[in-house]
Amino acid sequence: MEQKTDDILIQITDYVLNTEIKSDEAYTIAYYNLLDAIGCGIFALQFPACTKLLGPVVPESQLKGGARVPGTSYELDPVSAAFNIGCIIRWLDYNDTWLAEEWGHPSDNFGGILAVADYLSRKKQCSFSMKEVLTLMIKAHEIQGILALENSFNKVGLDHVILVKVATTAVVTKMLGGNREQIINALSNAWIDGHSLRTYRHAPNTGSRKSWAAGDATSRGVYLAFMAMKGEMGYPNALSAPKWGFEDVLFNKNKVVLARPLNCYVMENILFKISFPAEFHAQSAVECAIKLHKDFKERIHEIEKIIIHTQEPGVRIIDKKGPLNNPADRDHCLQYMVAAALITGDLKAEYYEDDFASNPLIDKLREKMEVIEDKEYSKSYLDPNERSIANAVQIFFSDESSEKIEIHYPIGHRKRRDEGIPELIKKYEVNMKKHYSDEQLKRLLGLIQSYNDFTKLSIDEFMTMTSIQ
Repeated sequence: MEQKTDDILIQITDYVLNTEIKSDEAYTIAYYNLLDAIGCGIFALQFPACTKLLGPVVPESQLKGGARVPGTSYELDPVSAAFNIGCIIRWLDYNDTWLAEEWGHPSDNFGGILAVADYLSRKKQCSFSMKEVLTLMIKAHEIQGILALENSFNKVGLDHVILVKVATTAVVTKMLGGNREQIINALSNAWIDGHSLRTYRHAPNTGSRKSWAAGDATSRGVYLAFMAMKGEMGYPNALSAPKWGFEDVLFNKNKVVLARPLNCYVMENILFKISFPAEFHAQSAVECAIKLHKDFKERIHEIEKIIIHTQEPGVRIIDKKGPLNNPADRDHCLQYMVAAALITGDLKAEYYEDDFASNPLIDKLREKMEVIEDKEYSKSYLDPNERSIANAVQIFFSDESSEKIEIHYPIGHRKRRDEGIPELIKKYEVNMKKHYSDEQLKRLLGLIQSYNDFTKLSIDEFMTMTSIQ
């Protein structure tokens, strides 16, 4: 008897194959998003903990004429290149983010898209314009983000990179020339594949895997796409199969749903990390702390108590007490981030490293903090018309005076685009200057000045501009 194919597989496949993206806003944001993600990756090359993981899996096994990795001279098979690109983009927790019932970073999919586009172009199998690449990115964002709206994978202990794997698998199979059946087959394998637990994102096991897990997921999506193109079979009811399907085994028998039709909602509403690399539920709290530093930096030793009002996910994910063991632990601690910003008036990636963390004032301030959920913040967070990520920080002094700062929408929010995009451009320029020089830098800085010129580039031209010869 022929099995009925799960609706999720059909809807994603039909979207990838047939939906035309008509939103100018989505394309413009995708353009900034790609360049921002590349800038984040270039910044990550300053950190040896990241660069030691790059290159081919097996030493000395580069692929001449293979996919390139921005900021490096590596030429790799597309699966390895996808891991490398995804790893550097995600390493510093500085690329875009998406918050709903599930959270994540849709630009994690760029690793697979860029690697495969460059590989196919260099092998003369297919040529992609950067406008076409942006279309693929919009669709990957949409798949990951809409699945995240009403499906909470973290509540059953699964890491959000499962959605990177699903989204990358769908768009990359399309890139390889996959037909409807092949995309469905690939997607079904993505859902039944081995999935990451969130062990490495939470105390007492918080570790560096959270910085390369997305690279791993996007590279796995590439692998599954190539398998489907070889003719590997699929599993029509991979999600819904009684007892053995994804929903029964891993999702507490809940049904995976698409909360709204797939188009370009996610890219239009994506959240940018602009001013500092902080887990996004803390972004507005850090902005509050920076404002408080400006006015009260001379009185920081007089602080008696600090109350942080946040949303429910902020409490669940980043409310951490006790020792913090490494940078991966610190950049997901709300109290640490607020303390660093109160002390310095800023928050930089370097502030998560051991040297800065040794400042005893950080833990003194953390001990004075109380984190409280504000029910209105939680309600607004889930409202599709608001999607706020609100925080407030209130400091109390020994003379019984106090000051409270509240921010509902961090600077990377859609409601602050006019303010945010110029700062995003500055962020990109700063990151590029950390690694490139001379004529190559001049060309790269020019990329973010003209959307029209950018979309006329080929993927080969773009990857040539960003890689080291």
